[in-house]
Amino acid sequence: MRHRAEFERFLQDQLLLVWLLAAALALFLTKASLRRPHDLPNLQLTLMTLYAVGGGLVCLLSAARFLAEGRRFDLFLCSGFFITTAAWAFLGVGPAIVGLQGRTQDLWARTVGSLIGWSLIAAAPYLNDAVENRKRALWKMFGVSVLAVSAAWLVSRLLVGSLPSLAGPSGNRSALVTVSLGLLAFTNLMALVGFARRFYMRGEDLDRWLALGSTLMLFASLHLEFTPAAGTSFVSVGDFLRLMAYTVMLVGVWRAIQSSEFGRAVADERARVAREIHDGLAQYLFAVSSHVALLESGSAPAETLPRLKEAALAAQQEARFAILALSSAAGNAPFDAALRRYVDVLTADGALDVELQVDSAVHLAADEQIEVFRIVQEGLANARKHAGARRVWVTIERRGDSRLVELRDDGAGFEPDDAGAGQGLKNMRQRAAAIGGAFSLDSAPGRGTALEVVLRA
Repeated sequence: MRHRAEFERFLQDQLLLVWLLAAALALFLTKASLRRPHDLPNLQLTLMTLYAVGGGLVCLLSAARFLAEGRRFDLFLCSGFFITTAAWAFLGVGPAIVGLQGRTQDLWARTVGSLIGWSLIAAAPYLNDAVENRKRALWKMFGVSVLAVSAAWLVSRLLVGSLPSLAGPSGNRSALVTVSLGLLAFTNLMALVGFARRFYMRGEDLDRWLALGSTLMLFASLHLEFTPAAGTSFVSVGDFLRLMAYTVMLVGVWRAIQSSEFGRAVADERARVAREIHDGLAQYLFAVSSHVALLESGSAPAETLPRLKEAALAAQQEARFAILALSSAAGNAPFDAALRRYVDVLTADGALDVELQVDSAVHLAADEQIEVFRIVQEGLANARKHAGARRVWVTIERRGDSRLVELRDDGAGFEPDDAGAGQGLKNMRQRAAAIGGAFSLDSAPGRGTALEVVLRA
């Protein structure tokens, strides 16, 4: 139900955007003064550079998603944007820098390159299968893309004498120019339909943004169809629509990367908690069942019941810890609230006193919340079980430009270089490194332990 409501809102937004862009295009066609482009070669060079940069960033982010998830969808996105980026960079920006802007062969090669690239982008929404050898597939696709751009450039050179100019009044253009620019708009339309269909079926946020970008690119191509000086040093409305399209698609892919990273972090943490439940809670429950079996076999209740009660209380505490950890990892509870509840459970028996201070001005990213929660949990467990501490001070605060996580206890302390210090410290170091934090430890026998994590900027 929620997904369907999101799609209906998306459809309403798309219809409103199409209506506004269509109205702007109608005004563009009825007012001859609006169709008159402006000869601004430096601005055109800047726009082409931004197209190449925007498309290149989308290409790189799509490649990162493909290497992480292995979906052919991301592979075709990456390849399509690679081809369009190469077309803008080597057939647009390059010739303009050396003073050869506007040559017919370069304009045609760029148009054909864009057509090939957008054909691959339009095909991407219909490809949902996975690729086994990801690196090999990525290199192969890059090789094919380079050949496609090279072929477009070579053919335009061989046919330079017979290719019509893309410039000139749109009504007097060659049929080949009209068909080519129309095909480019058609591929944009197919991409729009494909991404909208994929969003309806899968509900991924990325498809919403790609559909929006394809809508803007479609109307940019339509403006190009009716612009007298298409693809030259002249600048028109369509050029700015194209820039908006690249910006929107770049935002969408970046959001998808962040969402994917958070999803993997949550999955890893859930797997970690599952292992800890197996190693902790399961062992206590096994002890409970063993003591019950002893009672059933006639063991002395005075000796067995205290051990049974101890094992049951330990299992209950372990279950609470696991629930709190899962709550924090899944994002179902605010970080500081989950941490305070964990401390309350840990100190309920009065064996340890924890003073917790969390600065509300300190913002933790999703992956940082998970790892900091587990670092504090590990540190408190070490202080309680191994150091014999009676009091622990936990502080999460900002000092200058740095965000710090600090734990200090009044326990027995130890030699930091001692090989028998335990797996807990190694886990904390690994967790700090996983979020780009710097881990430091200060301890000595008889004067407690202090550890500090300086989080990434």
